[in-house]
Amino acid sequence: MAELSWRDGATPVSAAFGEGYFGASDSLGEARHVFLGGNDLPARFRDGFHIAELGFGTGLNAVAAAHAWRESGTAGTLRITSFEAWPMAAEDMARALAPWPDLEPHARALVAAWAAGARRCELPGADAGGAVVIEVIEGDARLTLPRWPGRADAWFLDGFSPARNPELWEPGLIAEVAARSAPGATFATYSAAGAVRSALTAAGFTVERVRGFANKKHMTRGRLIPGSGVTGEPGVEGASP
Repeated sequence: MAELSWRDGATPVSAAFGEGYFGASDSLGEARHVFLGGNDLPARFRDGFHIAELGFGTGLNAVAAAHAWRESGTAGTLRITSFEAWPMAAEDMARALAPWPDLEPHARALVAAWAAGARRCELPGADAGGAVVIEVIEGDARLTLPRWPGRADAWFLDGFSPARNPELWEPGLIAEVAARSAPGATFATYSAAGAVRSALTAAGFTVERVRGFANKKHMTRGRLIPGSGVTGEPGVEGASP
């Protein structure tokens, strides 16, 4: 389990990486700007849309996506698969997600499942039916991602900063991200580091440096170049339709 301290009583800080899980005072606004907006969501939502994420952390990005899915009224199922090496304790997750009452129904369902030991759970979807299915795969992503049979339509690249957590930004792992992307897949990340952009370019993504959130000058987004990344057929479970 992740060992934490709390900055100002509200921001969880990783003892292993010496960095806060939230990079802005408006963390939900940042999640929406970087990861949802950076992937053109919710405009691209459709039944069976699959988000994959490096770094589950507090679960904020996943819960924000689930809320956006419900608010969009899209029928069917949204899938979110996240890769996390240092899972957070349920009580810490609940504390981290508590400031956002709009997210409470989704956060409550996630925390309850997490406390029960489940790493796959279903959150409520649109009133028209359907659901949001979240699965968290624990372990070093350099080992677990190559074994994942799915294909993502959008990637949230949200590890700790490359300076603190270089393993989650290695070119080899970014190449695995591309290899497990559906045609037309997109990515978004708060990082604008040159090494990160170079790894994404080498993996076959277009790379665009755009305005970051609040006081952060830049972030990065892009799309898989046709013919890049996808190798072979994905497995049945977790694959995008």
